[in-house]
Amino acid sequence: MKILVLGGTVFLGRAVARQALAAGHDVVCAARGESGEPVDGARFIRVDRDDPGGLAALDGAFDAVVDVARHPHHVRHAVAALAGRAGHYTLVSSGSAYADVATPGQRAAGAPLLPPGYDDDPRADAESYGRAKVACERLAAEGFGAGRTFLLRAGMIVGPEDPTGRFDYWVRRSARGGEVLAPGGPGEAVQLVDVRDLADWIIRAAADGLAGPFDGIGAPMTRQEFHDGLGAGVGVTQSLTWVDQEFLTAHEVAPWAAPRSLPFWLPLPQYAGFMSRDVTPSIEAGLRIRPLADTVRDTFAAFRDATHIDAKHGLGIDEEIELLREWHAG
Repeated sequence: MKILVLGGTVFLGRAVARQALAAGHDVVCAARGESGEPVDGARFIRVDRDDPGGLAALDGAFDAVVDVARHPHHVRHAVAALAGRAGHYTLVSSGSAYADVATPGQRAAGAPLLPPGYDDDPRADAESYGRAKVACERLAAEGFGAGRTFLLRAGMIVGPEDPTGRFDYWVRRSARGGEVLAPGGPGEAVQLVDVRDLADWIIRAAADGLAGPFDGIGAPMTRQEFHDGLGAGVGVTQSLTWVDQEFLTAHEVAPWAAPRSLPFWLPLPQYAGFMSRDVTPSIEAGLRIRPLADTVRDTFAAFRDATHIDAKHGLGIDEEIELLREWHAG
């Protein structure tokens, strides 16, 4: 296939380009070129997607287009430039598009969405990002045809080259050993997907002509299984101390991602559905998930300094020690 990746220089886009090349496909990456370098072997074309005519340098037809856009006007411009010469279109959307994040076990096909935000700034906050992604989905399906558009609502993507630092926090923390502050309880749900597994599915879905909405994330695991996988991946036996959310909230520990936070932790019950989606349709449609320990091992191997703590995400060493001290003091 001749595959156009709108992006292709950061994380998922890079993984798609790299794995498509490895599978023998012809890959073109189109981006500003300000966020990273394209992978070796891909043809790179510099474009400005804010410009309505910014994709004019892309000539010819493409068997598949993969788009990670979050700005609705970027999708609108892609439709105008490519709708007549793209065989299959993948819009990488987000689990943030869902309106109901409290109900566990929902599926992509029937879950309610946020209202579309055609003029929302997706960088403003999580809800604006979700509304913008819904608008992107609608523009894509209308412009490229619902029967040729794969709406991939990605969840937490992890693995090597992850720019967010959220998964990295837990890998580094597990590698340090000692007593680990584990948020919530061991039976709570966690969901994630290795970037390489998602890229692999995107490429195969294009070849198969898969269309419609699907969740791009692995099946839920328990928080205990999550930490077991972390320990197995770094080769360290986990010593976990489970700390409930009431204590964490009272001590101003932020959920999900921020300084003084615990990534992958969200308050319950209001977010009980965010990491417990039923992904049976995705698995049946071809999504293949590797063991968590393998993702951890490969992520850990890419670190130059395994002991480094990213102050932007997670707890600092002293912060965790103090919180554990107060927890045990009761």
